[in-house]
Amino acid sequence: MASTVDGSTAQALPTGAIHPVAASRLRRTPGHVDRVPVGVIVWLASDLMFFAALFAAYFTLRNVTNSFAQQDGLEQSMWEWGSSHFNMPLAIANTAVLVLSSVTCQLGVHAAENSRVGRTGSLLNPARWGMREWYVLTFLMGAVFIAGQAYEYATLVGEGFVLSTNAYTSAFFLATGFHGLHVTGGLIAFLLVLGRSYLARTFTHEQAVNAVATSYYWHFVDLVWIVLFGVIYFVR
Repeated sequence: MASTVDGSTAQALPTGAIHPVAASRLRRTPGHVDRVPVGVIVWLASDLMFFAALFAAYFTLRNVTNSFAQQDGLEQSMWEWGSSHFNMPLAIANTAVLVLSSVTCQLGVHAAENSRVGRTGSLLNPARWGMREWYVLTFLMGAVFIAGQAYEYATLVGEGFVLSTNAYTSAFFLATGFHGLHVTGGLIAFLLVLGRSYLARTFTHEQAVNAVATSYYWHFVDLVWIVLFGVIYFVR
């Protein structure tokens, strides 16, 4: 490995590279704050306010409609009617898959931080997996979650549970639908990280930082779903 200039601007020729790469891209510079993860955290903080607004709207509709149901002497409120349509085993299984995907994602982060981009042993030995294998598994688990949600939507629509049916169905589809879009965005981010790792000849610190930033987003999406799942599927 040859370097020309000392410091973060040094140029090095890593094994397999066809042109010199700045040292700051190969390893973390002491005292330097990576901007991408910080930017993602700031953006997620603003996104949290969006979901907070959805939760506020959900609880407001719930309180108002339940109050009207009591005043009218109805045996079943709109919220109880809506929750009776849910396939709880499917919802619980789907939630478990998404929660476990956070574990596989974090294992991928650990591999990326140790510059282990690909597996160093058999594919049947997860202990030797690199970031790619863990992120591919995380992507597949996220895709299973989306497929499960799509199946649930199709079943509900077949039962007349559609966006325009009443306030409950509107709140349900808006909350879960926006979350589903966020999960889809996370899947696209995983594809970008994986694609870049295959196209680049050298796995750089810059790529590791992007992998970590993607994990922040994925953990956020999982945490939001845990709260959303508890509120929608269990709170009457």
